[in-house]
Amino acid sequence: MRAKPSAASAFSDPQAVARYAEGPPRMVPGFHDMQRLTSLLLEEHVPEKGRVLVVGAGGGLELKAYVETHPHWTLDGVDPSPEMLGLAERAIGPLKARVQLHQGYIEVSPEGPFDGASCLLTMHFIDRAERLRTLREIHRRLKLGAPLVLVHMSFSQGEWERKVWLSRYAAFAVSSGIDPEKAEAGRAAVDDRLHILNPEQDEELLREAGFSKVSLFYTGFTFRGWVAYA
Repeated sequence: MRAKPSAASAFSDPQAVARYAEGPPRMVPGFHDMQRLTSLLLEEHVPEKGRVLVVGAGGGLELKAYVETHPHWTLDGVDPSPEMLGLAERAIGPLKARVQLHQGYIEVSPEGPFDGASCLLTMHFIDRAERLRTLREIHRRLKLGAPLVLVHMSFSQGEWERKVWLSRYAAFAVSSGIDPEKAEAGRAAVDDRLHILNPEQDEELLREAGFSKVSLFYTGFTFRGWVAYA
């Protein structure tokens, strides 16, 4: 998951890292329900004492959600930012005995095999070629039939559609209480720095990486989520 330097730098800024947990619930429509849906989709195949790979685990929001609701799961979280992994470790607190954190990209994560995996709010930081490589590496680490749940920005990339959807992204942020100037700065940063594909391209990448039974389960303005199986 190699992000552009300008995107990655935000995850080494101490102030940005300290504020990270405030962001997703205010920027991602239905964030907490999206996490709950992700957990339910994993539960369909991950056994009671299963092992789950969390890609882009920095911040620890989904790690915390998983360990609190699944007392016998063990988790491996991978993220390139040491600052964000530190935040994740603090987020999971006394439950960290069931979580192993790995600094780096997908190749530093254990070989598995894992019973399931998730990748939330991460793929839009990396370009198409690196995204495909990451998906293939996740697939290689999963048991046959194991689920991957992923959520990230994905919407039509036509000139008019892109402009409209990014404006809606900013409008949602303002409606969540974010200062309009900061919301506009965020919109501009997303437009300039992130690697956003359209939904058809995202589904094609999953299939190209070896996944099957690709299903859309979540849409929230500029965000979409899928479940697919190794």
